[in-house]
Amino acid sequence: MTSIAERLRDATAPYVASSALLIFTEDCTGRPHKKAGSEAIISRTSIAELDKLRATLADEAPWLGEAEIAGRPRHVLAMKYTPSQALLVLTDPDPAAELMPDEALGMVGYLWGLTARRIQEKVADAPPSYLLESRAASAERVRVTAELVDQYSTVLETILAAVRSTSLNDKEARSSVTDLTAKSLIGLRTLNDRTTDLVEEPVGRAFERLRDDLRPLTRFSGIDVQFVEPPRNGRALPGEVAHAARAIVRGLVLAMMDQPDVHRIRTQWDCDGENLLVNVRDDGHGALSRESQGMARLDRQVQALTGTMQMDVIPGWGADVAVSLPLNPPELRGGNVTAWKLSPREIKVLEHLSAGERNRSIAMALNISENTVKFHVRNVLKKLAVGSRSEAVALAHSRGLR
Repeated sequence: MTSIAERLRDATAPYVASSALLIFTEDCTGRPHKKAGSEAIISRTSIAELDKLRATLADEAPWLGEAEIAGRPRHVLAMKYTPSQALLVLTDPDPAAELMPDEALGMVGYLWGLTARRIQEKVADAPPSYLLESRAASAERVRVTAELVDQYSTVLETILAAVRSTSLNDKEARSSVTDLTAKSLIGLRTLNDRTTDLVEEPVGRAFERLRDDLRPLTRFSGIDVQFVEPPRNGRALPGEVAHAARAIVRGLVLAMMDQPDVHRIRTQWDCDGENLLVNVRDDGHGALSRESQGMARLDRQVQALTGTMQMDVIPGWGADVAVSLPLNPPELRGGNVTAWKLSPREIKVLEHLSAGERNRSIAMALNISENTVKFHVRNVLKKLAVGSRSEAVALAHSRGLR
């Protein structure tokens, strides 16, 4: 899904031209921010800016106005996709001259709805590689954000201590700077909490979303679908685990509904602190087969998160499926990156990036110039189809490269 923003921008251009297109979706916890267009805009736009804009939009209707994007007020076209609360932003929108404005906005809204639904489908049916990479990207973003918060908090706390000193006589200036610094500290802490929210989901909320997802699938089936809720104080779920668990349960429920003479399906979630425990059972005649194509696909999704799926089928009594999904990512070692077709020098640069080194130290270690390092980094990002160094590091870590 790395190119989805570019493809959507190409599709919307005949109707509304823009300097940049930005997507913010919490369905993709590893990469919630997708972008295409002007580098000056997409490289400086923050998730906090998009989250703030999204909070001001009441519904799916297109919104035209000014919003702070990439550090300054810009004219934007914004719209939400209500089912997933995903946000689309076009900067400097310019409707095609031959179209009426409402017609142009309607086409953009239609294309955006298709894209947002496709994102949901891709996440729900994510292959093993995507799930592992997404978990790694989530962990990397949390780590980087935590480091930034610690760094700036230390600086601001030092300033705060200085301006509170009684040796400063200008009381009004001291009070003003104190208030400003205190607000900055709150903002940083809020950013850290918001980043954590993006990659984790309370288990109770995740289960409610499962119930909402299943409601339209089961409404007219005549089957009694029962839900046993998890403890509300259970550990929050990594976003990829929550998405995968909902997709797995949906698949199991649909597979059970396809059997004859099924009248009741019961799904239960629990959490033992280290694993999400999922149980789905039916009261059919025990016709569910683990070798079927649908069940094999679900098993692969479970394995992608290093989980396990046990299935007991008793003829005449029904099927009972138990899934265990670890909440902590696996420790990966080794490092198979051959599919990326990196040159030996690019692999060396990626190894140093994965170790947290900056351009200067990489240049010194490899005995090359900083400009050459930048050249290799650009090539690495392109071959990995990612937009930032942190995403490249996360992807490398997901392959076990350290």
